Amino acid sequence: MEPKRIREGYLVKRGSVFNTWKPMWVVLLEDGIEFYKKKSDNSPKGMIPLKGSTLTSPCQDFGKRMFVFKITTTKQQDHFFQAAFLEERDAWVRDIKKAIKCIEGGQKFARKSTRRSIRLPETVDLGALYLSMKDTEKGIKELNLEKDKKIFNHCFTGNCVIDWLVSNKSVRNRQEGLMIASSLLGEGYLQPAGELSKNAADGTAENPFLDNADAFYYFGHRRKNWKVRKFILREDPAYLHYYDPAGGEDPLGAIHLRGCVVTSVESNPDVRKSEEENLFEIITADEVHYFLQAATPKERTEWIKAIQVASRTGK
Repeated sequence: MEPKRIREGYLVKRGSVFNTWKPMWVVLLEDGIEFYKKKSDNSPKGMIPLKGSTLTSPCQDFGKRMFVFKITTTKQQDHFFQAAFLEERDAWVRDIKKAIKCIEGGQKFARKSTRRSIRLPETVDLGALYLSMKDTEKGIKELNLEKDKKIFNHCFTGNCVIDWLVSNKSVRNRQEGLMIASSLLGEGYLQPAGELSKNAADGTAENPFLDNADAFYYFGHRRKNWKVRKFILREDPAYLHYYDPAGGEDPLGAIHLRGCVVTSVESNPDVRKSEEENLFEIITADEVHYFLQAATPKERTEWIKAIQVASRTGK
């Protein structure tokens, strides 16, 4: 019986011979990680066994390169991967850690927080609920919280989430709130912050979400830091890679375009008035939102048309 596929997607991998960073199609199995040059390839370029391996995240070995994690095998071989954004890296890290833990304990990998496993009613619109939670007036208040001499910015506690769901009449009781919060966590609308909530999300607690004043969380899909980047659009694979405009051949990250939606944006509440011209938004298939700004209206239209083609025809 073949090992079960747990997660797959494009990551940027550092080569072991020439030390160059290249996009690879990565497949996480129950017992290892396979990586392919392209999604359509039948044979992997390599395989990393997970038994006895250790995982380091975040990995700070490469200065400006963000969202990197490292896997070290029993033979002391290091493998470096870079995700396109924080939530993507954390999702890979959680699943890899859990896979390693399952191997050590002789268990089968099983998710706790999917819509099906917790029997979330199909009538619940998690996306709409997420937007209500983020409402600046009636939503959950983001705070700067401190624990073990560490400051967590733009966070809130687990019990605050359940309190809000109950008071907002989104759920009938705290147990039902726990179920909804677990699903929001599983879908990436909420992210764990701090060891307690991360360990629960990794599967070491009875429930992936904690109704606890010591468990910290923050909203997923945060994209509010504006920076100048050089972009290169590719169709195979369908990615928009972005680079440091000052130079460097290696991408800082990427936006997966297959199945995405792209539209022009006339106003954005996260942006100052002076920055509102020529904006467009990319919403990925995983419902991650990116706001980009072109230099002119004509350039914005050209980018939107090109990205729309890549989203339909790219691999």
